[in-house]
Amino acid sequence: MSVRELVVLGTASQVPTRHRNHNGYVLRWDGQGILFDPGEGTQRQMLRAGVAAHDLHRICVTHFHGDHSLGLAGVIQRINLDRVPHPITAHYPASGQRFFERLRYATAYRETVDIAQEPVRGPGATLAVTPAYTLAARRLSHPVEAYGYRLVEPDGRRMLPDRLAAHGLAGPLIGRLQREGAVRVAGRTVALEEVSEVRRGQRFAFVMDTRLCDGVYALAEGCDQLVIESTFLDEDEALAREHGHLTAGQAARVAAEAGVRQLVLTHFSQRYGDPVEFERQARAAGFAGELVVASDLMRVAVPSRAGVGG
Repeated sequence: MSVRELVVLGTASQVPTRHRNHNGYVLRWDGQGILFDPGEGTQRQMLRAGVAAHDLHRICVTHFHGDHSLGLAGVIQRINLDRVPHPITAHYPASGQRFFERLRYATAYRETVDIAQEPVRGPGATLAVTPAYTLAARRLSHPVEAYGYRLVEPDGRRMLPDRLAAHGLAGPLIGRLQREGAVRVAGRTVALEEVSEVRRGQRFAFVMDTRLCDGVYALAEGCDQLVIESTFLDEDEALAREHGHLTAGQAARVAAEAGVRQLVLTHFSQRYGDPVEFERQARAAGFAGELVVASDLMRVAVPSRAGVGG
Protein backbone atom coordinates (compact mmCIF):
# COMPACT_ATOMS: atom_id res chain seq x y z
CA MET A 1 0.00 0.00 0.00
CA SER A 2 1.34 3.44 -0.89
CA VAL A 3 2.47 5.73 1.92
CA ARG A 4 2.18 9.48 1.73
CA GLU A 5 3.37 11.23 4.85
CA LEU A 6 5.56 14.03 6.14
CA VAL A 7 8.29 13.02 8.58
CA VAL A 8 9.30 16.05 10.64
CA LEU A 9 12.98 15.91 11.62
CA GLY A 10 13.35 19.41 13.07
CA THR A 11 11.21 22.50 13.65
CA ALA A 12 13.52 25.20 15.01
CA SER A 13 14.41 28.37 13.14
CA GLN A 14 17.80 30.07 13.41
CA VAL A 15 18.65 28.73 16.87
CA PRO A 16 17.86 25.17 17.98
CA THR A 17 16.49 24.53 21.45
CA ARG A 18 16.55 21.58 23.84
CA HIS A 19 13.35 20.34 22.27
CA ARG A 20 13.65 21.52 18.66
CA ASN A 21 16.34 20.48 16.19
CA HIS A 22 17.21 22.59 13.18
CA ASN A 23 15.04 22.10 10.09
CA GLY A 24 14.63 18.84 8.24
CA TYR A 25 11.57 17.27 6.60
CA VAL A 26 11.12 14.08 4.56
CA LEU A 27 8.10 13.64 2.33
CA ARG A 28 7.35 9.97 1.65
CA TRP A 29 5.36 9.65 -1.55
CA ASP A 30 4.62 6.20 -2.98
CA GLY A 31 8.08 4.80 -2.42
CA GLN A 32 9.87 8.06 -3.24
CA GLY A 33 11.53 10.17 -0.54
CA ILE A 34 12.16 13.91 -0.81
CA LEU A 35 14.34 15.56 1.84
CA PHE A 36 13.63 19.25 2.36
CA ASP A 37 16.01 21.74 4.02
CA PRO A 38 18.46 19.54 5.94
CA GLY A 39 19.80 21.70 8.77
CA GLU A 40 22.40 20.67 11.34
CA GLY A 41 21.72 17.32 12.95
CA THR A 42 19.57 16.00 10.12
CA GLN A 43 21.52 12.75 9.76
CA ARG A 44 20.95 11.92 13.44
CA GLN A 45 17.30 12.94 13.30
CA MET A 46 16.83 10.62 10.33
CA LEU A 47 18.17 7.79 12.45
CA ARG A 48 15.80 8.63 15.29
CA ALA A 49 12.84 8.87 12.89
CA GLY A 50 13.61 5.62 11.09
CA VAL A 51 14.49 7.27 7.79
CA ALA A 52 17.41 5.70 5.92
CA ALA A 53 19.61 7.22 3.24
CA HIS A 54 18.16 4.58 0.88
CA ASP A 55 14.74 6.21 1.37
CA LEU A 56 15.87 9.44 -0.30
CA HIS A 57 15.50 10.20 -4.01
CA ARG A 58 15.59 14.01 -4.05
CA ILE A 59 16.97 16.80 -1.88
CA CYS A 60 15.27 20.20 -2.09
CA VAL A 61 16.89 23.22 -0.44
CA THR A 62 14.83 26.40 -0.22
CA HIS A 63 17.79 28.71 0.48
CA PHE A 64 21.30 28.75 1.88
CA HIS A 65 20.89 29.98 5.42
CA GLY A 66 22.58 27.56 7.79
CA ASP A 67 19.49 26.31 9.58
CA HIS A 68 18.20 25.03 6.23
CA SER A 69 21.37 23.63 4.68
CA LEU A 70 24.27 22.89 7.04
CA GLY A 71 23.16 19.28 7.36
CA LEU A 72 23.80 18.71 3.65
CA ALA A 73 27.39 17.67 4.25
CA GLY A 74 26.50 14.82 6.59
CA VAL A 75 23.51 13.64 4.56
CA ILE A 76 25.45 13.55 1.30
CA GLN A 77 28.32 11.68 2.88
CA ARG A 78 25.85 9.19 4.41
CA ILE A 79 24.26 8.64 0.98
CA ASN A 80 27.70 7.74 -0.34
CA LEU A 81 28.71 5.67 2.69
CA ASP A 82 25.54 3.58 2.34
CA ARG A 83 26.01 3.28 -1.43
CA VAL A 84 22.44 4.24 -2.24
CA PRO A 85 21.67 2.23 -5.41
CA HIS A 86 19.31 4.66 -7.15
CA PRO A 87 19.80 8.18 -8.55
CA ILE A 88 19.65 11.18 -6.21
CA THR A 89 18.80 14.66 -7.52
CA ALA A 90 19.45 17.90 -5.64
CA HIS A 91 17.50 21.12 -6.26
CA TYR A 92 18.54 24.46 -4.77
CA PRO A 93 18.79 28.15 -5.75
CA ALA A 94 21.31 28.56 -8.55
CA SER A 95 22.73 31.64 -6.83
CA GLY A 96 23.90 29.34 -4.04
CA GLN A 97 25.90 27.01 -6.26
CA ARG A 98 29.13 27.76 -4.39
CA PHE A 99 27.49 26.95 -1.07
CA PHE A 100 26.19 23.63 -2.35
CA GLU A 101 29.62 22.70 -3.69
CA ARG A 102 31.31 23.64 -0.42
CA LEU A 103 28.86 21.55 1.59
CA ARG A 104 29.03 18.61 -0.79
CA TYR A 105 32.81 18.53 -0.53
CA ALA A 106 33.20 19.86 3.01
CA THR A 107 35.56 17.00 3.96
CA ALA A 108 37.25 14.02 2.35
CA TYR A 109 35.13 10.93 1.60
CA ARG A 110 34.71 8.33 -1.12
CA GLU A 111 32.03 9.17 -3.67
CA THR A 112 30.01 6.11 -4.61
CA VAL A 113 26.76 7.78 -5.69
CA ASP A 114 26.25 10.22 -8.54
CA ILE A 115 24.15 13.07 -7.15
CA ALA A 116 22.66 15.08 -10.01
CA GLN A 117 22.67 18.83 -9.39
CA GLU A 118 19.68 20.65 -10.88
CA PRO A 119 19.59 24.21 -9.50
CA VAL A 120 16.53 26.47 -9.76
CA ARG A 121 16.67 29.79 -11.63
CA GLY A 122 14.40 32.72 -12.33
CA PRO A 123 10.87 33.10 -10.97
CA GLY A 124 10.47 29.33 -10.81
CA ALA A 125 10.19 26.26 -12.98
CA THR A 126 8.91 22.74 -13.35
CA LEU A 127 11.75 20.62 -11.99
CA ALA A 128 10.58 17.06 -12.60
CA VAL A 129 7.69 15.19 -14.18
CA THR A 130 7.30 11.58 -13.02
CA PRO A 131 4.37 9.11 -13.15
CA ALA A 132 3.72 9.84 -9.46
CA TYR A 133 4.07 13.64 -9.36
CA THR A 134 5.18 16.88 -10.96
CA LEU A 135 7.62 18.90 -8.85
CA ALA A 136 7.80 22.67 -9.34
CA ALA A 137 9.41 25.64 -7.58
CA ARG A 138 8.41 29.27 -7.10
CA ARG A 139 10.53 32.17 -5.88
CA LEU A 140 9.81 33.57 -2.43
CA SER A 141 10.70 36.86 -0.68
CA HIS A 142 13.64 36.56 1.73
CA PRO A 143 16.91 38.47 2.22
CA VAL A 144 18.68 35.75 0.20
CA GLU A 145 17.29 34.02 -2.88
CA ALA A 146 14.73 31.43 -1.77
CA TYR A 147 12.28 29.06 -3.42
CA GLY A 148 9.32 27.06 -2.25
CA TYR A 149 8.40 23.68 -3.70
CA ARG A 150 5.08 22.23 -4.88
CA LEU A 151 4.29 18.61 -5.70
CA VAL A 152 1.17 17.70 -7.68
CA GLU A 153 -0.11 14.21 -8.43
CA PRO A 154 -1.62 13.72 -11.91
CA ASP A 155 -5.41 13.68 -11.94
CA GLY A 156 -7.01 10.25 -12.11
CA ARG A 157 -10.55 8.96 -12.42
CA ARG A 158 -12.96 7.68 -9.79
CA MET A 159 -15.29 4.90 -10.93
CA LEU A 160 -18.99 5.43 -10.09
CA PRO A 161 -20.67 2.16 -9.00
CA ASP A 162 -24.21 3.23 -9.91
CA ARG A 163 -23.24 4.15 -13.46
CA LEU A 164 -21.21 0.97 -13.87
CA ALA A 165 -24.22 -1.07 -12.83
CA ALA A 166 -26.54 0.87 -15.13
CA HIS A 167 -24.32 0.01 -18.09
CA GLY A 168 -23.93 -3.62 -17.07
CA LEU A 169 -20.24 -3.31 -16.31
CA ALA A 170 -18.65 -5.61 -13.73
CA GLY A 171 -15.58 -7.74 -13.06
CA PRO A 172 -12.79 -7.83 -15.67
CA LEU A 173 -14.68 -5.45 -17.96
CA ILE A 174 -14.03 -2.60 -15.52
CA GLY A 175 -10.28 -3.18 -15.59
CA ARG A 176 -10.33 -3.33 -19.38
CA LEU A 177 -12.32 -0.09 -19.50
CA GLN A 178 -9.74 1.63 -17.29
CA ARG A 179 -6.88 0.40 -19.49
CA GLU A 180 -8.44 1.03 -22.89
CA GLY A 181 -10.79 3.95 -22.26
CA ALA A 182 -13.87 2.26 -23.80
CA VAL A 183 -15.50 -1.19 -24.07
CA ARG A 184 -18.39 -2.74 -25.96
CA VAL A 185 -21.30 -3.92 -23.79
CA ALA A 186 -24.61 -5.25 -25.08
CA GLY A 187 -23.98 -3.92 -28.54
CA ARG A 188 -22.91 -0.37 -27.61
CA THR A 189 -19.66 1.34 -26.71
CA VAL A 190 -19.29 2.66 -23.17
CA ALA A 191 -16.62 5.31 -22.66
CA LEU A 192 -14.68 5.70 -19.42
CA GLU A 193 -16.01 9.24 -19.01
CA GLU A 194 -19.59 7.93 -18.86
CA VAL A 195 -19.03 5.85 -15.74
CA SER A 196 -16.40 7.83 -13.86
CA GLU A 197 -15.46 11.30 -12.72
CA VAL A 198 -12.21 13.20 -12.37
CA ARG A 199 -10.33 12.43 -9.16
CA ARG A 200 -8.11 15.41 -8.56
CA GLY A 201 -4.53 14.52 -7.77
CA GLN A 202 -3.19 15.28 -4.31
CA ARG A 203 -1.17 18.46 -3.84
CA PHE A 204 1.63 19.26 -1.41
CA ALA A 205 3.63 22.45 -0.86
CA PHE A 206 6.68 23.34 1.19
CA VAL A 207 7.10 27.04 2.02
CA MET A 208 9.93 28.20 4.22
CA ASP A 209 11.53 31.56 4.98
CA THR A 210 9.55 34.28 3.20
CA ARG A 211 7.45 37.38 3.53
CA LEU A 212 3.98 37.36 2.03
CA CYS A 213 4.32 37.36 -1.76
CA ASP A 214 2.69 35.97 -4.89
CA GLY A 215 4.86 32.87 -4.71
CA VAL A 216 3.42 31.87 -1.32
CA TYR A 217 -0.14 31.93 -2.63
CA ALA A 218 0.74 30.13 -5.86
CA LEU A 219 2.45 27.32 -3.96
CA ALA A 220 -0.39 26.96 -1.44
CA GLU A 221 -3.28 26.97 -3.92
CA GLY A 222 -5.58 24.00 -3.36
CA CYS A 223 -3.07 21.99 -1.35
CA ASP A 224 -4.03 18.89 0.58
CA GLN A 225 -1.01 19.46 2.83
CA LEU A 226 0.79 22.81 3.20
CA VAL A 227 3.98 22.84 5.28
CA ILE A 228 4.74 26.48 5.99
CA GLU A 229 6.94 28.53 8.26
CA SER A 230 5.39 30.52 11.09
CA THR A 231 8.52 31.84 12.71
CA PHE A 232 6.79 34.61 14.68
CA LEU A 233 3.55 35.22 16.51
CA ASP A 234 1.30 37.99 15.21
CA GLU A 235 2.38 40.59 17.77
CA ASP A 236 5.85 40.46 16.20
CA GLU A 237 4.65 41.00 12.61
CA ALA A 238 6.98 43.97 12.07
CA LEU A 239 9.94 41.85 13.11
CA ALA A 240 8.79 39.07 10.79
CA ARG A 241 8.57 41.45 7.83
CA GLU A 242 12.01 42.93 8.58
CA HIS A 243 13.68 39.51 8.60
CA GLY A 244 11.68 37.99 5.76
CA HIS A 245 9.35 35.67 7.66
CA LEU A 246 5.69 34.92 8.32
CA THR A 247 3.60 34.96 11.46
CA ALA A 248 1.19 32.22 12.51
CA GLY A 249 -1.78 34.37 11.52
CA GLN A 250 -0.33 35.23 8.11
CA ALA A 251 0.38 31.58 7.34
CA ALA A 252 -3.14 30.60 8.38
CA ARG A 253 -4.78 33.32 6.28
CA VAL A 254 -2.81 32.13 3.25
CA ALA A 255 -4.04 28.59 3.90
CA ALA A 256 -7.65 29.71 4.32
CA GLU A 257 -7.64 31.82 1.15
CA ALA A 258 -5.91 29.09 -0.85
CA GLY A 259 -8.35 26.35 0.17
CA VAL A 260 -5.76 24.24 1.99
CA ARG A 261 -7.09 21.06 3.62
CA GLN A 262 -4.28 20.48 6.14
CA LEU A 263 -1.98 23.20 7.48
CA VAL A 264 1.33 22.23 9.10
CA LEU A 265 3.00 25.10 10.96
CA THR A 266 6.73 24.88 11.69
CA HIS A 267 10.05 26.80 11.89
CA PHE A 268 9.44 28.44 15.28
CA SER A 269 11.61 31.12 16.81
CA GLN A 270 13.37 30.16 20.03
CA ARG A 271 11.77 33.18 21.71
CA TYR A 272 8.49 31.28 22.07
CA GLY A 273 8.07 28.38 24.46
CA ASP A 274 4.40 27.43 24.15
CA PRO A 275 3.29 26.05 20.74
CA VAL A 276 -0.37 26.30 21.75
CA GLU A 277 -0.31 30.03 20.98
CA PHE A 278 0.57 29.32 17.33
CA GLU A 279 -2.53 27.15 17.04
CA ARG A 280 -4.71 29.75 18.74
CA GLN A 281 -3.56 32.54 16.43
CA ALA A 282 -3.96 30.35 13.34
CA ARG A 283 -7.57 29.60 14.29
CA ALA A 284 -8.21 33.26 15.09
CA ALA A 285 -6.99 34.12 11.58
CA GLY A 286 -9.81 32.05 10.12
CA PHE A 287 -8.30 28.70 9.15
CA ALA A 288 -10.94 26.03 9.77
CA GLY A 289 -9.26 22.98 8.23
CA GLU A 290 -7.01 20.38 9.81
CA LEU A 291 -4.24 22.14 11.74
CA VAL A 292 -0.95 20.65 12.93
CA VAL A 293 1.63 22.50 15.01
CA ALA A 294 4.70 20.45 14.15
CA SER A 295 7.08 18.94 16.67
CA ASP A 296 10.31 17.06 16.12
CA LEU A 297 9.99 13.42 14.98
CA MET A 298 6.28 13.82 14.26
CA ARG A 299 4.76 11.93 11.33
CA VAL A 300 1.88 13.67 9.54
CA ALA A 301 -0.14 11.74 6.98
CA VAL A 302 -1.10 13.55 3.79
CA PRO A 303 -4.93 13.73 3.94
CA SER A 304 -6.61 10.97 1.96
CA ARG A 305 -8.29 11.62 -1.37
CA ALA A 306 -11.69 10.94 0.20
CA GLY A 307 -13.86 14.01 -0.13
CA VAL A 308 -11.60 15.66 -2.72
CA GLY A 309 -13.61 16.71 -5.73
CA GLY A 310 -12.57 17.76 -9.22
